Amino acid sequence: MTVRQDQLKNGFRIVSEHMPGLQSAAIGIWVTAGGRHERIEQNGIAHFLEHMAFKGTERRSALQIAEAIEDVGGYINAYTSREVTAYYARVLKDDVALAMDVIGDIVLNPVFDPREIEVERGVILQEIGQAYDTPDDVIFDWLQEQSYHDQPLGRTILGPTERVSAFSREDLSGFVAEHYGPEQMILSAAGAVDHDKLMKMAEEMFGHLEPRKGLIAETARFTGGEARQEKELEQAHFALALESPGYRDDAIYTAQIYSTALGGGMSSRLFQEVRETRGLCYTIFAQTGAYADTGTTTIYAGTSADQVGELATVTIDEMKRAAEDMSPEEVARARAQMKAGMLMGLESPSNRAERLARLVQIWGRVPSLEDTVAKIDAVSTEEVRAFAEEMAVQAPAALALYGPISGAPTLAELQERRAA
Repeated sequence: MTVRQDQLKNGFRIVSEHMPGLQSAAIGIWVTAGGRHERIEQNGIAHFLEHMAFKGTERRSALQIAEAIEDVGGYINAYTSREVTAYYARVLKDDVALAMDVIGDIVLNPVFDPREIEVERGVILQEIGQAYDTPDDVIFDWLQEQSYHDQPLGRTILGPTERVSAFSREDLSGFVAEHYGPEQMILSAAGAVDHDKLMKMAEEMFGHLEPRKGLIAETARFTGGEARQEKELEQAHFALALESPGYRDDAIYTAQIYSTALGGGMSSRLFQEVRETRGLCYTIFAQTGAYADTGTTTIYAGTSADQVGELATVTIDEMKRAAEDMSPEEVARARAQMKAGMLMGLESPSNRAERLARLVQIWGRVPSLEDTVAKIDAVSTEEVRAFAEEMAVQAPAALALYGPISGAPTLAELQERRAA
């Protein structure tokens, strides 16, 4: 498998990886225009724009967009994150040019029909309402807000209802003008693809765009804080975030190995102690997520009202214990899980295309898998223990609680236990 990368004169980037033996391909456009690129009055507009891309172009109606891909057995979709908006499709190898044409069409030529804007506004408001009805969704929005308070990175991707209710056609067009320049776009493809043909199609479709500098995202600052809301629910939802490295910091591998050993699987410390030994919950996990310039290690659990206090304190105790006696066997197991998860995931052309795009966005290049595996293997037990001590005692923290939480400790109380 060979990764190839090119760039048009206007800054539009193309990256692809041919995967021998596959009869299908994944192809998409990743735009550096996510939630953290919005001004406060724009909060939610990147996601709104993603929806509107499928609601008609100068050449196709909304139905024709769907039919063009589904007539050949493929699928097309999109998503908005805090750092990117992606438009992608999965098709058979003979239909790559069709997928490219459709994706390019929805990115370059949306008409923003006022009637469709109103229809989709209603859909998004329903999506926001559904999120608020899903406790283990909304708690992560609150945790993000507390982690990066009063910053674009801390705002919800969906946006507040009052802003979504007010967005106009001009607002959508304005966001495109600000952020959808060729230098902000990456064409990424994997599977049964021909890089030279992709280059030719990219030149024909995107080569005419004039370069324009996108707005630079505000540098993130982990602030920490606490959000708690008492509500009559079946479970108390507990989420703790700790400041961690960003993608560009090699310490990200240490952080990911730590969170895997702490709460990444059935053999992890939190799962074994909190669920298996003490029976305090059904779901508990730890994970490390990262952005270009920051990251968070997050612990989440759902438990009963009378056990949320014990769960929180036991979690802190397990974090402190990990700093003292994390074993080489645990680190080796976490390394194996991390490598296997990455390599298994890359058997999918869709996952591979997404990885290529994200690496080009972050690094401007695609480091080899061998380099990545070597960095994972290079993390020592001593490094994991040192990181575990930082997480247990020093790292800035944010806390979110939702449900019957009267018995839950405050963030200040958890900080006291961390320092003890």
